[in-house]
Amino acid sequence: MKKVKEESTELTEDLKKWLSKIDFSDTFLTTNHTNNIEEIVNLVFNTTPKWIALLFKLRNKIACFIGLKTKEPDDYNEDFKVGGYIKFFKIYFISENEVVLGADDSHLNFRAITNKSNSDSYNIKVTTLVEYNNIKGEIYMRIIKPFHEKVVKRMVKNAYVKNDNYSES
Repeated sequence: MKKVKEESTELTEDLKKWLSKIDFSDTFLTTNHTNNIEEIVNLVFNTTPKWIALLFKLRNKIACFIGLKTKEPDDYNEDFKVGGYIKFFKIYFISENEVVLGADDSHLNFRAITNKSNSDSYNIKVTTLVEYNNIKGEIYMRIIKPFHEKVVKRMVKNAYVKNDNYSES
């Protein structure tokens, strides 16, 4: 069994409500029956390998030249509550089994939805939704898409915990 797998994103009404339109989406899954949703979200989004941190730094150096956000917003705080932030991701929603993070910028808006279910395997689902605000957003996404997939897959892997009650053959 792989630690992380990708699946096609089913654009349910629950997902569609987070953006006015969805131009890009992907979904990665892993297994973790040990941690609660807050701990899982922190493992995914706050535990960054050095190579990913370097990619984000490079992205920010380039982004500032084309007018994209690179600085912390005025309301930045690290409280795990709606309106707080995990890195540069704003928290939009928290429940016992779901957290919605995201950011809005001139070129695109995105949401990262983390769900925890009771499935034996692959019970953690991280879905990325992107809405292009203009052609700059579409071009930006085309450029970063190959990096996005590798980065998100690696970030989701941070939350993996083997389920000893499930045969992983």
